[in-house]
Amino acid sequence: MSNWFPARWPAQDPDVIQLYTMATPNGQKVSICLEEMQLPYEAHLINIMKNDQFDPDYLKLSPNGKIPTLLDPHGPEDEPMLLMESVVMLQYLADKTGRFFPQNYRSRMEGLQWLTFQAAHIGPMFGQFGHFHVYAKDKTTDTYARNRYLNETKRLLKVLDTRLAGRDHILDDYSIVDMAIMPWVECLESFYKAADVLELDALPNVKGWRARVTSRPGYQRGKDVGRLG
Repeated sequence: MSNWFPARWPAQDPDVIQLYTMATPNGQKVSICLEEMQLPYEAHLINIMKNDQFDPDYLKLSPNGKIPTLLDPHGPEDEPMLLMESVVMLQYLADKTGRFFPQNYRSRMEGLQWLTFQAAHIGPMFGQFGHFHVYAKDKTTDTYARNRYLNETKRLLKVLDTRLAGRDHILDDYSIVDMAIMPWVECLESFYKAADVLELDALPNVKGWRARVTSRPGYQRGKDVGRLG
């Protein structure tokens, strides 16, 4: 089992889940999930600002060089389970614990479509919006890309607001879908400082949902795991 653990980030307790992460939306969703499920785990900071994700030790865990990565020493049949891709980690943890995701087939398919919505639309579009809104704003005078991702981000937020009409959460109950999407929505305001340009206050259902989810103790603990400074 010891050869599973990277030398640069050794496990203090090799019997618990190891999470290699940083407090970005994709990293936060998994640490939030672990906190909500009250699973014992160790978190190891992968500082993407210093290119830790390209360290050979890390690439053995995650060939795509992205965070987070999860290593469960007691996976199926009590064999180690190593995972990249944060949405897969959420699904794995939900299956492992039987918590925070529907059990009947129809409801699971509904949940999977909203998880895929996050992975295929929310994450990529919000991330590209943030890149052009924050990092590239002084590097190009071409407004085409920024406007494209701005408009798509606003459209996706309206999709969320419509879905949340008359609902407390994305699915019938609080679930890994909320854990997957919320860090990206919070990032728009807390990191990208784009609440005004995105007109977040004009989305009453999203606003109420944010208040409900972010007030949860598990969410509050999990969002700060892997935070710099």
